Amino acid sequence: MKKLNVIVVIGTGSIGQAIARRVGTGKHILLADLRRENSEAAAKTLSEAGFEVSTAIVDVSSRESVHALVETASAIGGITGLIHAAGVSPSQASPSTILKVDLYGTALVLEEFGNVMESGGSGVVIASQSGHRLPALTMEEDKALATTATEELLALPMLQPDKVKDSLHAYQLSKRGNSLRVRAEAVRWGKRGARINTISPGIIITPLAKDELAGPRGDGYRRMIEASAVGRAGTPDEVGAVGALLMGADGAFITGSDFLMDGGVTAAYWYGELAEK
Repeated sequence: MKKLNVIVVIGTGSIGQAIARRVGTGKHILLADLRRENSEAAAKTLSEAGFEVSTAIVDVSSRESVHALVETASAIGGITGLIHAAGVSPSQASPSTILKVDLYGTALVLEEFGNVMESGGSGVVIASQSGHRLPALTMEEDKALATTATEELLALPMLQPDKVKDSLHAYQLSKRGNSLRVRAEAVRWGKRGARINTISPGIIITPLAKDELAGPRGDGYRRMIEASAVGRAGTPDEVGAVGALLMGADGAFITGSDFLMDGGVTAAYWYGELAEK
């Protein structure tokens, strides 16, 4: 009997599904989310489109939960793909929760799946343009975010409450940390013959983005869109196209990289209309 190739999608929203649709043909897609109703809704959509799917519940901030997901996936077949799109936004959570889910949770997922990824396998982590708006860190801080042992990560002095006082700062640090972590993990994954990259999207129209646009940061979001070179928000399918490149044969020479795709918002933030005068 032929061994199944398994792609694990953590965070079953619009972006995770968009990538899975492009790379999941002929493979088993395991959809994992903190909320069962989210993974089951995604499973219905994908199964009705002809994909072979199953679901699981996962809390990325729990090692026990992430390890259980690895075991569930491994029982189905060889893990050849990882799409990590789970996280919380600045409008949804406290600084400590953001650091635990977005920073520690991503490090945990990279560690656990990096232990089992098949040769020839690949993964993408969804970071954010926010990581590119954080001023440069020191070399020591970069290295700490990239290489500190997962269980010691949240104890770093730079991440303590007296240093990280608001949710946006926590989010920016987490997303910068995601891209740095992936760069370091690419070395370890490479020893298994596998690749891992990050995508840093800008404002992509998803239910989460709509919540942000309707929330206290909505005016800032609209200003970012208006000041960007492209002048519009992005779509999950556009992120899906980049994800498919990074996970597929055309991206075989790309690993440890971060792909910023934000319609030019970051360019405007540093050098255009959004730059501080």
